Amino acid sequence: MHTVAVLAIDHVVPFDLSTPLEVFSRARLPDGREAYRVRVCAPRSEVYSESFTIRAEWGVDALAEADTIIVPGCAEKAGPPGEDILQALRSAAERGTRIASICGGAFVLAAAGLLDGLRATTHWLATDLLARLHPAVDVRPNVLYVDNGQILTSAGAAAGIDLCLYMVRRDHGSAVAAHTARLSVMPLEREGGQAQFIVHELPPVPRGSVLEPVLAWIQDNLGRELALQTMAARCGMSERTFSRRFREQTGTTPLQWLLRARVHRAQYLLENTDHGIDRIAQQAGFGSPTAFRERFKRVTGITPQSYRASYRESNRTT
Repeated sequence: MHTVAVLAIDHVVPFDLSTPLEVFSRARLPDGREAYRVRVCAPRSEVYSESFTIRAEWGVDALAEADTIIVPGCAEKAGPPGEDILQALRSAAERGTRIASICGGAFVLAAAGLLDGLRATTHWLATDLLARLHPAVDVRPNVLYVDNGQILTSAGAAAGIDLCLYMVRRDHGSAVAAHTARLSVMPLEREGGQAQFIVHELPPVPRGSVLEPVLAWIQDNLGRELALQTMAARCGMSERTFSRRFREQTGTTPLQWLLRARVHRAQYLLENTDHGIDRIAQQAGFGSPTAFRERFKRVTGITPQSYRASYRESNRTT
């Protein structure tokens, strides 16, 4: 029987810990037998979460017997993982053990050096921090999970369920995974490349900046055709000076900022209205439905229709 070890570290996030327990414990083979043996492993017999204490029957040495290791996320107060934990993960990786992280668990894998040179993801709020602390990791902020073969990472807690179901499907086929998904009241069809439900915030502008009025004007006029010349004229600058000042104060170009503003508006309309794609394309200033679909997918990773369907499915299942 396939053994799944869930590694619990102090200040573990309860939902991240319960996710693999829920999914793998429910998985059944066609003949009714349990598909996985699930063990909670920890450096001590008692581990603290944000709201309760967990008693772990298995120690870190039990990771050596696991076929799959799952590393849940921990709260910020947890601090860096101990060297005994990092070495246990490195040894498991050397043996070929499959290792996956949920949400902030990616930071533990990165600290162990297991993500160097690989694609990885974590919760979208923490992707910038992961990239900054571990520059050798190819951080992908806009996906639900990443499969590198032996090493897998997922975004937020709900994406951890997607990843666990994906591993069940990879191990035992779609029928077993679909049955497990139904027992967990989860859809099976969210693929790893699908974007996280990110609100694409616009780069901040220093308070009192000369750009503040023009950016407010741009957001009020997204449905119009906005050329660089028009935006520069609102500030009384040449296009060259405007572009330079804009990049200095926002870290991006005026046209890139405009695209993100339009995607941000489109996300809001897809989430909160029943307007058709043609109307939203016009309201957000994309010019045509074709341009809207192409540019929205470029930024978010999925089509507007898929974004709307997935957002509403997520709301029904949470």
